[in-house]
Amino acid sequence: MTVNHTELLAAQSVIDPKTMLSATRRTADITELAASPSADLVVIGGGVTGAGVALDAVSRGLKTVLIERRDLGFGTSRWSSKLVHGGLRYLASGAVGIAYESAVERDSLICRIAPHLVRPLPQVVALLPGMKAADTALTRVGFLAGDALRIAARTPSSALHRSRRIDAAEVVALAPTVQRDGLRGGLLNWDGQLNDDARLVIDIARTAAGLGATVLTHASATEVTGTGVRVTDELTGQTFEVKAKAVVNATGVWAAEVDSAIALRPSRGTHLVFSQETFGGLRAGLTVAVPGHFGRYVFALPQPDGRVYVGLTDEETSGEIPDVPQADQSEIDFLLDTINLALGTPLTRDDVLGTFSGLRPLLDSGSGETSDVSRKHAVLTRDDGLVTVVGGKLTTYRRMAQDAVDAALAASGQTAAPCRTRTLPLVGAPTGKNPTAALLRVATPDRLVAKYGTEAPAVLALAEADPTLADPVAAGTEITGAEVVFGALAEGAVDSNDLLERRTRLSLTPLVAEAAKPVAEKVIAAHL
Repeated sequence: MTVNHTELLAAQSVIDPKTMLSATRRTADITELAASPSADLVVIGGGVTGAGVALDAVSRGLKTVLIERRDLGFGTSRWSSKLVHGGLRYLASGAVGIAYESAVERDSLICRIAPHLVRPLPQVVALLPGMKAADTALTRVGFLAGDALRIAARTPSSALHRSRRIDAAEVVALAPTVQRDGLRGGLLNWDGQLNDDARLVIDIARTAAGLGATVLTHASATEVTGTGVRVTDELTGQTFEVKAKAVVNATGVWAAEVDSAIALRPSRGTHLVFSQETFGGLRAGLTVAVPGHFGRYVFALPQPDGRVYVGLTDEETSGEIPDVPQADQSEIDFLLDTINLALGTPLTRDDVLGTFSGLRPLLDSGSGETSDVSRKHAVLTRDDGLVTVVGGKLTTYRRMAQDAVDAALAASGQTAAPCRTRTLPLVGAPTGKNPTAALLRVATPDRLVAKYGTEAPAVLALAEADPTLADPVAAGTEITGAEVVFGALAEGAVDSNDLLERRTRLSLTPLVAEAAKPVAEKVIAAHL
């Protein structure tokens, strides 16, 4: 018997059909918007900030449309270190306000907004012979300051433990390949880590769609003003104008293409991808100070699907903004040289499975290195009312979105309900006072719960109803056909690249992605 995957998902009690983004819904939404082309707020850009703006606006009662010319999470949002951090680096540079804002937003993500996607991550600094006593003391003071930020943000210690000093045996247990000669123990700190940054974007957009927002990917916005845009469906070529009471430009590093008055200074951050086997089963983020650069570190971060990311760099870039930034050879050498300072056996280029790079949309502040440019976000309103939001960090996307919607309301003279996104759970997030306990009660494999939260049983149901979807899509990954189908029917993927690059992240390991491509293409052919 043939299984109707769409009907099966719609029948699952753990998933709200109104949140499902599919090709069928996309067609219906474009048809409806073209027939009635008006909105209270149009947001351009489907990264974490743009999706956040859409959710903030629609949750306040505004008729909201999101326009993304490629895919959700296509740009910088998917190239992060996957950290939801409390701002220790900003404390080191004296940016107390940004650090506190980061800690507050981290608390919201871990405890209310997306506890299924964000988990506590231990981070260890190994105390090796090359680390001076003064540096050790400064690091310890910094970790204590991080503890103070956690307390100020009212994050319970059950969610993030306090920092402490640990002995050499515990360092080795957390980071088995650490250099052991002269190891004096380590300093342990806790922060937040995303299972997947692209998935955060998708869940934000789906939550907005569930509240009534129109979410259009593979659609471009041109002739942008503060009161309207021209929309082109990139799949069909259909074009129509949408009138809006307010328009928000949340296109990140492409913001200047929408508003030429914006001056950005993009900075490239590069990561290397390794197998967990290379690190002997890394259980914590291994933190290594960059020699000669106070407050800068390179991290080795354990990831799902048996991977470790090592990053990151901070390189100023110029010229045309690429769709997919590429790492320079010098960045690869820098990351290898720095992480090797803490390892017993040096890593080589042969150990690198892949690389990925993202561009930070930093406002141009003139002179100095990009690593010194403020990470504080900016909301700018043009004379015609167009609002642009740039800068900031993934951790503070929600506050950036709130400020952008506030500015759009002020510019357009609209009124709306107060912002409520700080306590609004995303799709898949458990509700109640103890989200951790609620997730433990979800009767599916932990790997699925960490990606889909309370919706994980719907993914499992696909595999149980259709055994052809139960197996991994390729050697070297645990991702199944059911997850690929879910990406197409519930998460808005419209082509195989959407599935491989942003719904499953298989593209981070090119050889595995190539092997899985036929499965992704088959799913797209069957469902779109």
